[in-house]
Amino acid sequence: MINPLRPLTTGLLMASLLLFGNAAKANVGISPMVIETTLNRGQAQGTINISNTGETDFRARVYTSPFTYDPETGIQFLESSPNDLTPYLQFSPRELQVPGSNERRIRFIARIPPSAPDGEYRTMIFTENLQTTIQEQEQSDSDVVIRTTIIPRIGVAVYVRKGNISHQLSTPQARFNPETQTLQLLVENTGLASVIAQGNWTLRKDGQTLYTGLGIPTTIIAQNSRYLTVNYNTPENPLTLTPGTYELSGHLGSGVNYNSSRTPFRVTFTIP
Repeated sequence: MINPLRPLTTGLLMASLLLFGNAAKANVGISPMVIETTLNRGQAQGTINISNTGETDFRARVYTSPFTYDPETGIQFLESSPNDLTPYLQFSPRELQVPGSNERRIRFIARIPPSAPDGEYRTMIFTENLQTTIQEQEQSDSDVVIRTTIIPRIGVAVYVRKGNISHQLSTPQARFNPETQTLQLLVENTGLASVIAQGNWTLRKDGQTLYTGLGIPTTIIAQNSRYLTVNYNTPENPLTLTPGTYELSGHLGSGVNYNSSRTPFRVTFTIP
C-alpha cells in the first residue's frame, strides 16, 4: 500500500512516471519514464538519468517495488508478484547524490535464467529523497496545525520480456456515469505482454457523429484490464449526453506513433 504520508501526483503516461509527494519542489527530473526491453542471450540492460535543475544537492536511495494496475483504483504496489523483475535485477548505485545543475545515471542489468517461465517481468525503480519535507496546514476552524512528513520519490517502470510474447486487447463494454458525465471504455489484455495504447474515438447517436478525438496513451498491463476515459466534452465541443443509445467505435493504437498496430472496437451503451 502507498504510505498515506506520501500524497500521489500522477504524471502522464500510462502511469509510468510517478511523482510522489513534493518531488517537483526538489527540481528533480528522470528519464526515460518507461523502459521496455527484450532479453538478448538471457540478459537485458539499461540506463536511467536523474537530473537536478535546482541549486541544492539531491540525495536519494534507490530501490525497487513490484506493481500492477487495478481497473478501478489505478497503480498498486505489491509485496510480491510472479512477474517481479527484482530477483533478476542488479543496479547501481544504491544511493546517489546529484549536485545542483547536474545529473547522475543509474545503470541496471537483468539476467533471467532459461528455466524461468516465458512472460513479462516488471518493477518500479524508485529514487527516494533522503531529506524529508515537513508540510504544515492550519485548520480554519481551530488553532490546530497538522504537520505532514512528505518523502518525495520518483519512479520509472521497467518491463523486461522473455520469450515470444505479445499483447492481446479486447473491448467488451463501455460504461457511463450520468452524475459525473464520465464515459469509459473497458480494455482487457489477455496477452503476456503489457502495451501502451492510445484510443481513437468516434461517438455516435442515431447515426449522427457527436465527437471524434484521441485519448491519452495508457499502459494496459499483461493479463489485466483497465478503464480508459473518453474525454468527449471539450471546450471546443461542449457536449452533454442525454438519454438514449450510443455507439462508441474506433481503434486502440500501439507501437510506433501509436499507429503501427491497431485493435478496432465497436460497443454500444444506453443512458436510461
